[in-house]
Amino acid sequence: MTIGTSDAATQLAAIAPPATRVPPITRGEYAARLDRARALTEAAGAGALLVHTGASLRYFTGVPWSATERMVALLLPVSGEPVLICPRFEQGSLEADLTIRADLRLWEEDEDPVALVADAARGLGRIAVDPLMPFAWAERLRATGATLVDGAPAIDGCRMVKSAAELACLAEAKAMTLEVQARAAAILHPGIAASEVIRFIDAAHHAIGGGGSFFCAVQFGRATAFPHGLPGDQRLGEDELVLIDTGCRVHGYHSDITRTYAFGEVGQEIRDIWAIEHEAQAAAFAAAAPGVPCEAADAAARVVLERAGLGPDYRLPGLPHRTGHGIGLSIHEPANLVRGDRTPMAPGMCFSNEPMIVVPDRFGVRLEDHFHVTDTGAAWFTEPQPSIDRPFG
Repeated sequence: MTIGTSDAATQLAAIAPPATRVPPITRGEYAARLDRARALTEAAGAGALLVHTGASLRYFTGVPWSATERMVALLLPVSGEPVLICPRFEQGSLEADLTIRADLRLWEEDEDPVALVADAARGLGRIAVDPLMPFAWAERLRATGATLVDGAPAIDGCRMVKSAAELACLAEAKAMTLEVQARAAAILHPGIAASEVIRFIDAAHHAIGGGGSFFCAVQFGRATAFPHGLPGDQRLGEDELVLIDTGCRVHGYHSDITRTYAFGEVGQEIRDIWAIEHEAQAAAFAAAAPGVPCEAADAAARVVLERAGLGPDYRLPGLPHRTGHGIGLSIHEPANLVRGDRTPMAPGMCFSNEPMIVVPDRFGVRLEDHFHVTDTGAAWFTEPQPSIDRPFG
């Protein structure tokens, strides 16, 4: 699709959801996840795993709730039925979303849910606690005499490696966003406001079946030098760099794709930096394979940058952040492509690949696609941007 050759109404009218949609995660897969979590919890020397509301609760139970001040939590014994702690007035909603069999322990507004956890955990031994559990709740649980340990090895040990069903959800979400990105490029014109592009992208994500945008950043010119943009509503000028970063969700699984391209003519320095970024992204991808530590992909990208006189490390002009992050039910999740993360890559792990180059206060280039580790190397979910002038081939 060509940059700046269409309008929002035409592009929205042309969008159609996939003819065949990816199915949701099955009850059988949820049961297998619980079994895997039990094994990892036992291996960590604990008798139960305590999971906080959010992406991890959704992963194990299907309940897609966000965390609030009211405790909703899963206590998963190594042996025995799962226990769900939940406000009593939410019981109907909980049961409508729940995909596993569980013992519901319900609390009224004037009761202490931590006491319910302590009672359910009595006699189970050490409790492996979700690292995202609020500190105050964990401390109150510890005050009951419970011994707490880190639950990340069990939770991340399950969530980092995606099943075929999860990979399919991720692939569909990313294909949707890539099409939306291409259609957004087509509606650009001098003077268009970033907010107008953001509204279009949200509408396009709705039209294509992604439930709207999970997030969207639209940056022009100098604002591209700031990884998460600048405040205010920019307008696109002639011969400016465009950076758009956006994503949606399919059954809770995220896309997160960035394209950086020229609107009109841009200078040779920008083109040279774009080419270095493209090479660094390819180097990080080439480094990915089973058994390779995650930090190796970050190192491979930085070799390209340093060879071009950028950096080193996080110095600018150069790469100010990690090369990539894990992705799944959370848009950012372990493991990370960053120095110090020595997690061995394994088939089914999924990562962003975005070694952004920032030239301070002038411009930045970020190309972001995602890959998953295979038995022999890595595979792209979406093909990288081919050129600065042809962002979609």
